[in-house]
Amino acid sequence: MLPTPLRSRYVLIGATLAIVLLAACRVSPEADSSGSSLQSEPQAPPPAAQGQALDVPEAPQIVPLDEPLEAPAGVPEELATVWEVWKLLTSEHVDRSNLEPEVFTEAAIRGMLQALGDPHTNYVRPEAFSIENEDLLGRFEGIGANVSMRADGRLIIVAPIEGSPADQAGIRPGDVILEVDDEDILGLSLLEAVNKIRGPRGTKVKLLVVHVSEIDPVIIVVERGVIPLESVLLRSEPGDRLAHIRLTNFFADTADKLSKTINEAAEDGAEGILIDVRDNPGGLLSSVVDVTSLFVDDGLVLYEVDGEGRRTNWEVRRKDGVAREIPVVILANEFSASASEILVGALQDHDRATFVGAQTFGKGSVNILRGLGNGGGLFLTFAHWFTPSGRLIQGNGLAPDIEVVARDAREADTMQLEKAREVLLAEVNALAAKGTGL
Repeated sequence: MLPTPLRSRYVLIGATLAIVLLAACRVSPEADSSGSSLQSEPQAPPPAAQGQALDVPEAPQIVPLDEPLEAPAGVPEELATVWEVWKLLTSEHVDRSNLEPEVFTEAAIRGMLQALGDPHTNYVRPEAFSIENEDLLGRFEGIGANVSMRADGRLIIVAPIEGSPADQAGIRPGDVILEVDDEDILGLSLLEAVNKIRGPRGTKVKLLVVHVSEIDPVIIVVERGVIPLESVLLRSEPGDRLAHIRLTNFFADTADKLSKTINEAAEDGAEGILIDVRDNPGGLLSSVVDVTSLFVDDGLVLYEVDGEGRRTNWEVRRKDGVAREIPVVILANEFSASASEILVGALQDHDRATFVGAQTFGKGSVNILRGLGNGGGLFLTFAHWFTPSGRLIQGNGLAPDIEVVARDAREADTMQLEKAREVLLAEVNALAAKGTGL
């Protein structure tokens, strides 16, 4: 099990991955006159009959090897046939002198991952592996949008960062990016696609985008910029009874900034807190544990289960803040993912907050980034996490206590906010009445 600090973000650890290729066999072009399906020795093909092509045999035959191929020591039994295929290709294929091992290696890896059926496990080519997690450090240069990979291999916008070049250019949550600078990105890993979109400030990138609920794609040209990342935004005014706080992501400093914002709002007269994680794509696991701990006294925030069935509990670990007593409502929608869903699930299970909005995204996997011997990397799903009561988030999402949806995204946003305010105000008034004995 990885130490907690490493498992809370992408981990770069050396590893190797074997080559996997499609199986093939060598065949002779014609059957013998007896109609036998096997022959002991290779035979030269007879002259072509009139109108018959030599490269389309009527009855292919297996041509046995002079000596059986044996995989070298160290090759796992499961990959012995794979090694045989590679050996045959490199020793007998007509174009063997032109074979490029790197191309076969990457194609083989992608084939394995495609068979896995996990959109969150991706191969990262060496040239793309240089991407660092700049967004976890507070700034990066690019268009300013959080993205994810759909099960069909398409890149989807989870949320543009507010005020970013992507936001100003009209990129919306749920948009699908088909091409980057006229290049189809289907089949690329998440980090490879991100690498093509990111770039130095002042440069431009052309995106072919299908907006959510639309059919025809449109071209959007975005000028890249420096993206400052603020994860805690106060949307209400000082003196308001209800403090509306938007969380855009979960960075290393999010819990501290949120605690400060809540305390300042309470000092200014706020009696209830509205936590808004709509369109929040997630972030650091350690961060969401700290954020949840601002609102919950003790117990589980979540637990995770890895591929061997081992369970790891993540407990409440902070013991300060006025947020433990004040009424809370949480707003989330279909683009609230990952760490956002951990927060929603924990507050629901602890009966700490009412969840208003729409079914969440359903991204409940723990991912790490392993370095490979060729300079590339493997971004893989390490474990799945569960809410304190045992609800699996991956592929399911979380259902709201009060569902508010609409066909129009802007209308849904407005309706959800109004309903959340209504619910929170009722809780605040009920608490005030209880305090006065009414």
